[in-house]
Amino acid sequence: MKDVMGIIYTGENDARLRELTIIRAIAALPVAGRFRVIDFLVSSMVNGGMKNIGVIMQKNYHSLMDHLGSGKEWDLHGKNNGLHILPPFLTRENVGQYPGVLDALRSNTDYLNHSKQELVVLSNSNIIYNANFKEMIAYYESTGADVTLMYTKDPSMKRDEFGTYIAVDESGTVTDIEVEPTHPTYDNTFMQVLLMKREFLKALVDRAVAHGLHDLSKDLLLRLVQEKQAKVNAYEYTGVCWNIDSVQSYFKFNMDILQPEIRKRLFVDDLPVFTKVRDEMPAFYSNDSKTVNSLVADGCVIEGTVENSILFRGVKIAPNARINNCIIMQDGQVQEGAFIENCILDKQTVIKRNTRLIGPEAYPIVIAKNVVI
Repeated sequence: MKDVMGIIYTGENDARLRELTIIRAIAALPVAGRFRVIDFLVSSMVNGGMKNIGVIMQKNYHSLMDHLGSGKEWDLHGKNNGLHILPPFLTRENVGQYPGVLDALRSNTDYLNHSKQELVVLSNSNIIYNANFKEMIAYYESTGADVTLMYTKDPSMKRDEFGTYIAVDESGTVTDIEVEPTHPTYDNTFMQVLLMKREFLKALVDRAVAHGLHDLSKDLLLRLVQEKQAKVNAYEYTGVCWNIDSVQSYFKFNMDILQPEIRKRLFVDDLPVFTKVRDEMPAFYSNDSKTVNSLVADGCVIEGTVENSILFRGVKIAPNARINNCIIMQDGQVQEGAFIENCILDKQTVIKRNTRLIGPEAYPIVIAKNVVI
């Protein structure tokens, strides 16, 4: 297999995630009890043989930098290649937020120049997937395409007025692209993952930014396909995936993970998902506690009732407290006699004694970090 590098862009619009992204990027969102969104993307690239991975930061990136560290959990801390944190390149014109992914790549031209790999996989950071990139790379090389896009037919990935959708013919060639249509015509959702030669990407980015273009799909891919400037084909991803672009989609992903058959499809034995290690004592369950269909991380103390919920590390549930359909992030506390349902509690949140907090399942209540209720 030819040498491949990975680039992850973490600058997506996070407005619909409200309180969850006030202090962090979407890529740093805690999910599934002990992971972050970016863990799945970096792990997929490492499992695909990539030893050089660059993460382009934008706003609110301190939490993400702290989580990734030196990259040792992903075996990306060697002398050569490794994990590269790429903070915003600040100038008078650029105050820390790129207009689009093309501007972000242009600002990191030095990183692209210094990298030696022939191919590059470019991914966004708000779609959770666990892809076999070795298969995608083999497909790209066998077809002789200039660019290969990854797409899914999963209907839950479609969004009215959001997203990019592609038409693919029998040979796998992309024949048309729709960007943010009011009602998508095509069933193939582009997962914002593409593969091409590094030198070709550099040339495309340089030419695009020089012409005032910013958006990858709308400004670049659309022109490549419609004007036939390059051979663009598509690779179908058949695994499970989630677009974390709203509070509802974040809540749905975590609730989906409670289903064993979905966990088996996401956490595949030969495609392990790595994350930052934090040594804790095992979870403690008192004799009077009750836990049903829940993910409970290490360091938790359960003395009440927990149903259909995800508890991150260090969460404490007091006696006679009841938790149902909730996500409670690291070091949260639910005190005695409290009852919460359909809630998302950010880190270090405290729900005081005998409090009742019940949200609709379709629109869960979100409590920001360090809040006491």
